[in-house]
Amino acid sequence: MEPNGQDSTAGRRSQAWFGAGGRAGMIHRSWMRNQGYGDEVFDGRPVIGIATTWSQLAPCNAHLDEVAEAVQRGVWQAGGFPLVFPVLATGETIIRPTAMLFRNLMAMEAEELIRNNPLDGVVLLSGCDKTTPGLLMGAASVDLPTLMVTGGPMLNGKFRGQDVGSGTHVWKFEAEMAAGRMSECEARAAEGCMARSKGHCMTMGTASTMACMAEALGMQLPGGAAWPAVDMRRMELAQESGRRIVDMVERDLRPSTVMTRAAFENAIRANAAIGGSTNALVHLVALAGRLGVDLELADFDTLTRDIPTLVNLMPSGKYLMEDFCYAGGLPVVLRRLLEAGRLHPECVTVSGRTVAENVSAAECWNDDVIAPWAEPFQTAGSGTAVLRGNLCPDGAVIKQSAATPGLLVHEGRARVFDSPEDYHAVCEDPDLDITADDVIVVRGAGPRGYPGMPEVANVPLPAKLLRAGVTDMVRISDGRMSGTGYGTVVLHVAPEAAVGGPLALARDGDRIRLDVPARRLDLLVPDEELAARTPSTTPAKAATGYAWLYVNHVQQANEGADLDFLRGARGSEVPRDSH
Repeated sequence: MEPNGQDSTAGRRSQAWFGAGGRAGMIHRSWMRNQGYGDEVFDGRPVIGIATTWSQLAPCNAHLDEVAEAVQRGVWQAGGFPLVFPVLATGETIIRPTAMLFRNLMAMEAEELIRNNPLDGVVLLSGCDKTTPGLLMGAASVDLPTLMVTGGPMLNGKFRGQDVGSGTHVWKFEAEMAAGRMSECEARAAEGCMARSKGHCMTMGTASTMACMAEALGMQLPGGAAWPAVDMRRMELAQESGRRIVDMVERDLRPSTVMTRAAFENAIRANAAIGGSTNALVHLVALAGRLGVDLELADFDTLTRDIPTLVNLMPSGKYLMEDFCYAGGLPVVLRRLLEAGRLHPECVTVSGRTVAENVSAAECWNDDVIAPWAEPFQTAGSGTAVLRGNLCPDGAVIKQSAATPGLLVHEGRARVFDSPEDYHAVCEDPDLDITADDVIVVRGAGPRGYPGMPEVANVPLPAKLLRAGVTDMVRISDGRMSGTGYGTVVLHVAPEAAVGGPLALARDGDRIRLDVPARRLDLLVPDEELAARTPSTTPAKAATGYAWLYVNHVQQANEGADLDFLRGARGSEVPRDSH
């Protein structure tokens, strides 16, 4: 029954399928019966779809079948009818050329499956980087009651008595091998130590960041971002989520009610406080576009100037997600933001309570992992900065907490490469003309140019400089960087080179100036000379199928890299019914 006492089953969406009379109802019910369901499940109870990105080709998501079972138990307990269905899995670690190419395809598939099936509400199961934003984007476009359960991080990596972080130590071990300080055999041994349990990256990479963003937005139950994948409390939370979605259907609590402008501001500030991935900017802008929420790249700078980094996790710090969980997880971060007056307390969440109510009792059990507001891990303004200048008129970003402080203001000679492959072809050359003061420019890696905007911007340093003890250089690209990566890397330069952005005008030997405190990135070449130059661009590497669709409709990074025709919500009404 609805809160006003009226029967809610008559207007329930799924009843258009299972409550129909005649041939149409017979078709819908009878074919479901071949799975052993009795007539009682068609009595008008809420039908809950469980969208899972389970796949053995997406290692971070390969345990989601177990999570789905826990969600199903909760749905049955609450009187609902759970139905699991698969959605495209895009595991960043396996799929080529990049999972980002397929985020929008995944969102499109999720949207159509949710809309065109007899569902009253949806639970989204995700894990790896793009599956969380992709599912949220698709569900937001339909706007049925929706709740997310992320798969959880792996246990801390352990190698030779030390914690090692997935992704972060990949870059470190690569540099050690290039410098001759680590053998291939030793690196192979470290692989199994780095990924020793089910789950996604346990660093504060993009997977962990987006799990935190789902929780900060109010779309995941409190604490859901941090429980390790193999901790049974994650299964308890999944089961509770199954119960919650049934209540959300009864109350008609939709994504558009939860993910408001204020909720996005909460998420942006939380991302700064956790030292989150720069990829969150692209995903949150794309998600906001699906909901019609006005969100711009500049908001990520203005809203976080006074937010310190509180969480001491790799790649910016030393701990990992397992430690973050045991210290109290995201509820502690949100409570500290709330007490500092930096959080909108009234935002509604999928728990049925406000964000303030969710975190009011959160306690921190390790201040070294989650620092107090008065004694932060890194000072205010140390998060992701948004840059402008003649090299990036529509913006670029840099993760200050993972950069070398001495390079945040730097001027150097440009060494320009038209693709990541061009750079990799020469970076091992002992005679390469490059110094530590130079600025490496890697273009042709943007949304259209690659296509898909791969995580290649933090290219390894030239081998000869690594052997000389150089540990960081300024690197600039229209591509992305893994959230597990680190270094003084300027990312997401917009417009990208492939569409004629100023990055396409840079030449070897030009001077480039980076001034992060001033939020500037400039090519120190007179305007008249730039106007006379012919852009150096390469055709997008796509010809047919989805890649063709993507290249011809993808937006720039500062707009979220969504497909232009997918922005905005399209609702849950099925256009036609052939039955």
